[in-house]
Amino acid sequence: MSGGVEWALHCCVVLTAARGPVPAARLAELHDVSGSYLAKQLQSLARAGLIRSVQGHAGGYALTRDPADITVLDVVEAVDGAGPAFVCTEIRQRGPLATPAEACTTPCPVHRAMMTADEAWRAALRGQTIADLAVNVTASSGPATFDIVREWLET
Repeated sequence: MSGGVEWALHCCVVLTAARGPVPAARLAELHDVSGSYLAKQLQSLARAGLIRSVQGHAGGYALTRDPADITVLDVVEAVDGAGPAFVCTEIRQRGPLATPAEACTTPCPVHRAMMTADEAWRAALRGQTIADLAVNVTASSGPATFDIVREWLET
């Protein structure tokens, strides 16, 4: 998973606290990350329909739907794509003891194990929403956390 996923998730959580669109530069400053780097993640989120770009003086980025309707998996797939984490290269068909292709009618045990893990990972990420993350931030950082973030964003 790329580092961009972390920044995208943090931005989505921060946007739950915002009263209006937040400029990309402000999000980058808050997270102490390069604006051009963060812009790529925000563009990915916008292409996936998770956030929208608002033009003009009071422009920036805002969530497109309720945070409870955006899963962590939605963000991961927006940034890193929806492909599987593991790609089988049929290594069992290589080398001096290669299994003939016609004998490989089902995925090998390694492939099956990795696909099972990928499905479990996706299910776990699908079961967590941006709203859940925001609740957890409040629980771990204090009830005033988003008030402080909101105030900082608006100054």
